[in-house]
Parts: sequence; C-alpha cells; structure tokens
Amino acid sequence: MENNNLYVSPSPHIHSGDSISKNMYGVLIALIPSLLVSLYFFGLGALIVTVTSVAACLIFEFVIQKFLFKKEPTLWDGSAAITGVLLAFNLPSNLPVWIILIGALAAIGIGKMSFGGLGNNIFNPALVGRVFLLISFPAQMTTWPVPGKFPMTYLDGETGATVLSLIQWNREAVPSHVQMLTGDMGGSLGEVGAIALLLGLAYMLFRKIITWHIPVYLIGTVAVFTGIMHGVNPEKYADPLTHILSGGLLLGAIFMATDYVTSPLTRTGMIIYAIGIGLLTSVIRLFGAYPEGMSFAILIMNAFTPLINSYVKPKHFGGK
Repeated sequence: MENNNLYVSPSPHIHSGDSISKNMYGVLIALIPSLLVSLYFFGLGALIVTVTSVAACLIFEFVIQKFLFKKEPTLWDGSAAITGVLLAFNLPSNLPVWIILIGALAAIGIGKMSFGGLGNNIFNPALVGRVFLLISFPAQMTTWPVPGKFPMTYLDGETGATVLSLIQWNREAVPSHVQMLTGDMGGSLGEVGAIALLLGLAYMLFRKIITWHIPVYLIGTVAVFTGIMHGVNPEKYADPLTHILSGGLLLGAIFMATDYVTSPLTRTGMIIYAIGIGLLTSVIRLFGAYPEGMSFAILIMNAFTPLINSYVKPKHFGGK
C-alpha cells in the first residue's frame, strides 16, 4: 500500500521570530513620537484627523473582508491601523471628517483590498488615499493650519503655507532649520518634526523592522540632486537640508517607501528603487508645478517594483 505521509526535506529551516503583527505594531510604536509632535502643534485637529482615519480604515477593512470577501477579518495584524495613521499623517489637521472617510475608503478599498488584501497590493494604500483626495479635493488638501502650542481649534483655525510653497513664493518667510527639526512649520500632520521622524527610524533600525538602504539612499539622492542645483543657482533653489527637513520627504523615506509589500526584495533592488524615488521627488519639487513630489514618486516606483524584482533576483540559499 502506498505511503501518503508528508516528508519534510532536511534543508535549513530558519525562523527569525518575526511576524506580521509584531513588525506592524513595531512601526506603530515608531510613529508615536511624530504623533505627539503633531498633537503638540495642531492639537484638537490632529487628534480628530488621526482617530477618524484609523477608525475608518479599521471599519472599512472589516466590512470588506467580512461581507464582500466572506473571510475572517484580520484587523488585529496592525496593517489597517498603520494605513490609518499614515493616511492621517499625510493630511492637514483641518480636513473635514467626511473627506477623511472618503480617503480611508480609497486607501483600504482601492489601494489594498481591491488587490486581494495585505501582501497583494501593488501601491502603498495610504498614499493611494492621499493622492485620491489631493486630486478630488485640491483646495481642502492644500489648506494648512498655522502650528501653535496645543491649539484647540479644528476647522476654523488660522491657515498658512508649507515650507515648500514658501520656497517657491516667499523665500524670506521659510522657517529655520531648527524650526523644521522641531516641527514648528506648516504642513501635514506627519511632515512636521524631523527629530521625531528620525527617532522612529532609529527605533525601527534597532528592532530590525527595516534596513537602512531605502531611507539612506533616498535621502542621499535628494541631497545630492538639490545640492547641485543649489550650487548652480542658490537664489532660485533651496539648500539640500531644507529639502530634506521640509515636506513629506522624511515621512515617506522612513515609513512609506520602506513598506514591505510595495518595495523590492533585494538590497540592490532597494537601492535602485530608493534612487528612483529621490530623483523623481527632486525633479517634481524643483521643476514641476506642484511643490511636493514625494507621494507621486513613491507610487511611480511602486509600479516599477515588480520589474526591479524580476531583474534583480535574490540568491537562493547557499548560492553565490
């Protein structure tokens, strides 16, 4: 009689101790310093936007998995919560709740679940939601509250310009590097406070949640490109440090370009991917009509990730 037993081969089987939920909650911990900075400068608005975005992403993922896919919901793996936080971090703190709900639906429904859920999405879901809102509601998405200390205003706060807009239209009003490091500048919730973002990077590197390749090469590419342009015409182009500390560069480089699903598998692939994002971001910022290019650059390179993976393949175990 034929034996139907399953035999496992003696090849090396290594378990690192990592899991989806462990890494996802690690990323959420790394986002806490930036959340605290946004609460300090944008107060009630930051709280409302973040809570609304996270709750909406969790609810939409539950409904789609439960009633459309007929699957057991996987809310507690942390991925939907991260999408909610990152979407909120890409929004102004005075955005109306109903627009946030639309953005969350686009992020989860279009950016994630339409591809089959976690592990199958081609594009970063939070950026899909952000770009969807930017195209659909450009006025609301480009109205930035002026930061204060624990402000209790939400929809009726005083508004101002972002650093990248000031670079183009009023260089004298650009905040100092110290202000950009601490977060005392206009912008989305997660754009402010470079120190807080760098603390999150240090935590994730220490916990080995991500590697250094994408953030370092991406930021380095922007520094080199903008540094060359600044050297050519310092009156027209801002210095590299201003570009690094302003806008969503650090947020994107640390928390969104490093997304496991939408970034390349190999270190060489990561470097190609990061340099591509850095170049696209710099070109859009310096020569495009839109002052910020990070979101578009990441989504474009997300589309190239399968191609990069096909040409820069990982070595098999023990290969040379």
